[in-house]
Amino acid sequence: MTNKIKRRSFLETSAKGIAGAGILAATACSPADAKSLGKQFIHHVFFWLKEPVTAEGRARFEKGLKALISVETIADYHLGIPAGTSRDVIDGTYTYSLLVTFNDAAGQDIYQTHPTHLKFIADCQDLWERVVVYDSISI
Repeated sequence: MTNKIKRRSFLETSAKGIAGAGILAATACSPADAKSLGKQFIHHVFFWLKEPVTAEGRARFEKGLKALISVETIADYHLGIPAGTSRDVIDGTYTYSLLVTFNDAAGQDIYQTHPTHLKFIADCQDLWERVVVYDSISI
């Protein structure tokens, strides 16, 4: 009987902990926080590298991306590869994605002509066969 009580106590404590963590996570992503993104400029770039994609080509491209995100007007960023999800609406044919946010359109304008951005293009454009850009602002 003691083992059943210990097990029940453990399960109840664990459930409370998991519920508490969920509340903290939900609070961290509250709609009030999302409003702070209202004026940001979102710049999402998808790259298709030329086939075959070699290990050294990937390394050079990734090095270029990591240098690119040092531009001082970038507020936040995400460097990614396809997630491997499979639904009819998902295009996972790209090789890399770059998502950068700016505090405003002026920051994005600076980024476009920044020497680091121009160097990335000069150093890496021979690696890609296609680039698609989606820019957005909040409605």
